[in-house]
Amino acid sequence: MMVFFADSFSVTTMLANESYQEKAIKSLGRLPPFSLVLNRLLATLGNEDVSFAKLAVLIEKDTVLAGNVLRMVNSALYGRRGTINSVGHAIAIMGLIKLRNTALSFAVSRMWKNVRTPRGWSSARFNLHSLATAILSDHLVQHVPVSYPEGAFAAGLFHDLGKLLIATVSVDDSENILRLTSGPEGFRTSEECELELLGCSHAELSALALQHWNLPDPVHMAVRFHHHAEQSPPEAYGAFTYTLAHVVQAADETVKHLGITIRAVDAEQEETLEFPALKRIGLEEKIPIILANFESEFATLKSAA
Repeated sequence: MMVFFADSFSVTTMLANESYQEKAIKSLGRLPPFSLVLNRLLATLGNEDVSFAKLAVLIEKDTVLAGNVLRMVNSALYGRRGTINSVGHAIAIMGLIKLRNTALSFAVSRMWKNVRTPRGWSSARFNLHSLATAILSDHLVQHVPVSYPEGAFAAGLFHDLGKLLIATVSVDDSENILRLTSGPEGFRTSEECELELLGCSHAELSALALQHWNLPDPVHMAVRFHHHAEQSPPEAYGAFTYTLAHVVQAADETVKHLGITIRAVDAEQEETLEFPALKRIGLEEKIPIILANFESEFATLKSAA
């Protein structure tokens, strides 16, 4: 797998609270196993030598996945007059990266639906928030130059994986974190409560899981810093003003502002139409068109999620 830059935060920071992190990584085994198609899709993120022709054949063998991909390419989003009947033809219409992102979202959504989670955890809301963040991240990198923009969708899709791991490790931990976020002391972020109770954050756990799955460094680095993009190491910037973490952070905050949250009533959600996160990365004048394009794609994908 191609390595894009050294993981400067990794060993010391990620292993500072090894006991809980070990539990979280072990909980990955409770997730449904990756399908062959999902393994191939993830491999393409690292620019491994994966034939998209072979990938198309694999997708077509998965009736549900193929059906969703074809539904997407035949939707109003692509404005085709004729009907596309093969995944191979869909590649020509959608492009390789868009096809990968679409198939990845469907494959991961199906996997997460089969995860056993505690009472009160909504897999549907978790999936929709993850999907929305992925789609918006992918749209944002079309306007904000960053290193490894092709990893934006995956970084957005997996940015909160650590929250799912916490839920599968311990029902008590998950409930206590929720209780603390809206306790008598006033509003506190999930991350603050996680650090207090667990000694590590969901962002750290998400990044550790992606390292475990051998996703490229830029993807798990963006996930690791998606709440504190300004702390991204210099290598993450490359020749650009912003990092992939800035993009995921902006997407995450924006979809929360739109009400697409993991919890039914999210203490971290702010009622606003100003979208400050998008303004922070220089997109103030492009907000209407970005949100219109996002909402169109999200509406199409979520119907099959």
